[in-house]
Amino acid sequence: MSRLFEQIEANVKDQFPTIVFPEGTDERILQAAVKLGDNKVLHPIVIGSSEAVHKKAEDLGLSLDQVEVIDPSNYPGFDELVAAFVERRKGKASEEDARKQLLNVNYFGTMLVYVGKAAGLVSGAVHSTGDTVRPALQIIKTKAGIRKTSGVFVMVKGDTKLIFGDCAINIAPDSNDLAETAIVAAETARVFNIDPKVAMLSFSTKGSAKSPETEKVIEATRLAKEMAPDLVIDGEFQFDAAFVPSVAAKKAPNSPLNGEANVFIFPSLEAGNIGYKIAQRLGEFEAIGPILQGLNMPVNDLSRGCNVEDVYKLALITAMQGVNG
Repeated sequence: MSRLFEQIEANVKDQFPTIVFPEGTDERILQAAVKLGDNKVLHPIVIGSSEAVHKKAEDLGLSLDQVEVIDPSNYPGFDELVAAFVERRKGKASEEDARKQLLNVNYFGTMLVYVGKAAGLVSGAVHSTGDTVRPALQIIKTKAGIRKTSGVFVMVKGDTKLIFGDCAINIAPDSNDLAETAIVAAETARVFNIDPKVAMLSFSTKGSAKSPETEKVIEATRLAKEMAPDLVIDGEFQFDAAFVPSVAAKKAPNSPLNGEANVFIFPSLEAGNIGYKIAQRLGEFEAIGPILQGLNMPVNDLSRGCNVEDVYKLALITAMQGVNG
C-alpha cells in the first residue's frame, strides 16, 4: 500500500468510524470488510440476508467477528428508518413506498448514513453508478449552494498527487456546473493534504482560440472566483500550460498558477474520463476513485470490475471524508 494510504489508514484508525457496505454477499466486499475490521481500522457494517452473508463468509473461510451484519428484513430499527425516510422525501413517498424501498440494500444503507448510524457508504461492486448515487441524491442530498454532485479521481504517482474532475458524473456540464466542481474539488484536495491550485482546462490558453466551448470555461472560471475569491484558480488553460512551468511562462506568464496546477477541471465528462485513463495507463498514475463530492455525507461508487484492494482503499477514503466532515 502506498505511503498516501498508509497515512490515511493511520488517520482513520484514530477516529474508528463506521462505514456501511450494502453489497454484503459479494466476496470482494466481504474480504475487504473483514480485513478492515480485523485491522481495527474502522467498524464495517455489511448489508444483506444474514443467512446468505454468513454462508458466503463460511465458503470463503472468513470470520465475521469484527464485522456487523444487518439484514433489512429483520432490523429492529426498521420502523424508525421508514419514518425518517418518509419525512425526508417530503410527500414523495408513502409509508408503504418507504417499506418497499428500504428493502433495497442501497436505500437501506444510505438511510443508515443519513440517521448517523454510519459515517459513509461504499457500493458499486455489484450495482450501477445510478443505483448507488440515486439514493444519496434523494436522501443525503447535496451541500447548500451545490446543485449537482460530481466525481473526481486522485491521481497518485510517487509523491505526486493530482485531482482530476469531473470524470464520472456530469456528461455536458455548463459554466455553473464547472465552477461548482472546481470549488468542491479544491475541498477534496485539502482532504488529501493538497494545497489546491485549480486549472480550468480547455483546448485554448488565455484566448488562443475562441468558441462557445472556450467561452464556457472562461465564464466558469469567473464564477468560481466569485464563489471562492481566496482560491488559487485560473483558466482557460491547455493542460501543458497549467502543468509545465516552462510552457506556462510562455503561454500565461501572468497567471497565479505558474505551471504548478494540481487540481484539473475538465470541460466535459468525455474529456475527463479519457484524460484520467490516459494518465493511468500511459502515465502509470494510480487512479483512486471515483470519489463523489458535493454531498452532505460521503457515498462512494466502486467499479464493478473492482478488486479487494480497490474496496479497501475506497473505504479508507470514504472514512476520511466522513471524519473530516
